[in-house]
Order: sequence, then structure tokens, then C-alpha cells
Amino acid sequence: MDISGLTVDKLAQIIEESTPSKELLEALKADERKSVKKLFDKYIRTKEAESRSKEKSEQLLVFERRLWNEGWTLVGGIDEAGRGPLAGPVVAACVVLPKGLIIAGVDDSKKLTPAKREALYDEIFEKAVSIGVGIVDNNRIDEVNILNATREAMQQAIERCNIRPDYLLIDAVRLDDHPIPQLSIIGGDRRSQSIAAASIIAKVIRDRLMNDYSAIYPGYGFEKHKGYGTAEHEAAIKRLGLSPLHRRSFTGRFA
Repeated sequence: MDISGLTVDKLAQIIEESTPSKELLEALKADERKSVKKLFDKYIRTKEAESRSKEKSEQLLVFERRLWNEGWTLVGGIDEAGRGPLAGPVVAACVVLPKGLIIAGVDDSKKLTPAKREALYDEIFEKAVSIGVGIVDNNRIDEVNILNATREAMQQAIERCNIRPDYLLIDAVRLDDHPIPQLSIIGGDRRSQSIAAASIIAKVIRDRLMNDYSAIYPGYGFEKHKGYGTAEHEAAIKRLGLSPLHRRSFTGRFA
């Protein structure tokens, strides 16, 4: 295939608008122009990245596919955000995705940039069969401890799904005596697409709440650290004292 008469811009347009043929790829690879070689190398890197992403997505469906094959159709992934901060609520989400659906880029929310989380948040809400969210505030956390508060938030998330899941995949936590069958998965937000999707929903909602709280309780920097125990946050507590948003069971040394 002779591409010597085509400019690199024209070749780039051809690649962008359609899947290049085997003959075109061989011609690109053999072309001696540096700009064409760069175009070919960029295309190969892009395809390799897409392949890795697809492979990762397939790996994230191992638990879901097993359950689907057993006859469970509404698999709900559950995760939380906010177990560790010094201030603010713990937020849990339950996400039921359609059988067989792959959402490219879904991963543990902590691995994603805020912009990527926001984009995936919108896509998950658009495509999910059902989503429920539970929020337990700092006062309840102090009352029952963070683990029990997390379980309460997860229970709320399940109950608030407009279509209830028939099986639960939960990141690290078990919901004792819950009537829906469940599997607790250590590191589930890295191993299950449903749990990873829930981690994104919970994280985005909690981050938005902390941004709102930053206007109510200025000076603490909640919009930056989201309530986690950064040096900036601890300095603000020493300067301003504890706010009504702080977890007393987490901040006793500042009292």
C-alpha cells in the first residue's frame, strides 16, 4: 500500500475516523518519515492502553459474572467513603449495574482524579439499574463507633435503592443478619466493578458535602482535605477549636 502521497495530517484523519486496515498499519510502520513513525507509535500505544483497560475491566467482573451465572441478576456493590476523617459523615452507596455492562475507567475511587470521579459519577447514575445512598453524621459515629455507623450507612443505602439487589458484594464489611445474601471482599473496590462504582458514588457525594460544609464552618479547609487529618487541618483545630462537624471520638486529643 503506497501512502507516500498522503500527509501526516491526512493519515491521522484516516486513523481517527476509521479502524485502519492491516495493510495501512504495515505501510505506516514501513514509512521512513519521522512524523509518520510518531503517528504509528502513538496509535500502537493507544491501542495497547485500550487493551489493558479492557482487560482490567474484565477482571473487575469476575465476582459479578460468577453470580450472574448462578442466576443472580441484581448484584449490588456496596462501599463507603469517610471512615477515617476527623470530621464529617460517613457515606455509603449501593450500586446495581446492568448484567454484562462494562463502564470503562471504573476503579477504586482513591486511584482516580476528582475530574475523572465526577465524569464516572454521571455515567454510573445514567446507566445503573438502581442506586441507593446512606449518610450517617458525626454525632451518630461518636455514639455507636465508626464501624457500626458504616454498617448503618450501608443498610440505608440498600433500603434507598428503588430496585432492591438480590445479592450484595461489600467492600471488607459484613452486614450481620441481613436477609439479602452477601459476600464481603477485602479490597473489593479494586476487585469488583460494582463495588468500585459504589466507591465513586460515595466519594463524590461526600466530597460535595464537605465542600458545602466549608462555607458553614470556614477556616478549617474542609474543601481541601475533606475532613482528613492533614497538618493543615490539625493546625486549624488548634487555632479555632473543634467545630460541630468534628467527631469527638476521633479528636479527643484536641478537646
